[in-house]
Amino acid sequence: MPVNGGWTSTSMPYLVPQGATEADAWTQEAAARGGTGRQRIVFAGETDPPAEVASLLGVESEGRAVVRRRVIYLDDRPVELTDSFYPLSIAGGTALAEPGKIKGGAVTLLASLGHVGRHVQEDVTARLPTDEEREIFSLGAHDPVLVMTRLIRDEHDRPIEVDVMTMPARGGRLRYELKVG
Repeated sequence: MPVNGGWTSTSMPYLVPQGATEADAWTQEAAARGGTGRQRIVFAGETDPPAEVASLLGVESEGRAVVRRRVIYLDDRPVELTDSFYPLSIAGGTALAEPGKIKGGAVTLLASLGHVGRHVQEDVTARLPTDEEREIFSLGAHDPVLVMTRLIRDEHDRPIEVDVMTMPARGGRLRYELKVG
């Protein structure tokens, strides 16, 4: 639902596998709200993840991970930069390491490989944008961005994915709805 012309985003749809023939969660969410959502894959493949991501994934010793870098669009306007990281032992040699679109999204592919998220931790921080972020989002030098880092672990508490999402702070809201019991 729009907030002051912006968007309220919830995390839950992005944690549940879709049917193999369904669109990814972002495309579905945007369409349900009367918009067009799409993403452009900037890079997919092996990388040396940032230290914080390597620590969350538990790959400090192997040093490598698979990343999918994307620009997320709503009605052809960039609204989010997302880097999704996966342990090489899970994602190496899969469609996650390739630049093509994945039917049903990455969560659906992970589930088909036997990796289902059961525990989620999200941290949100605010900071000033980098030069690249200012250009992509058309921000001023003092317009803040929000950075949400999401760690997804399986039923054995093993990390299966870390997402680092950067979005303009203006006009957005992150909503957390928890079901207890």
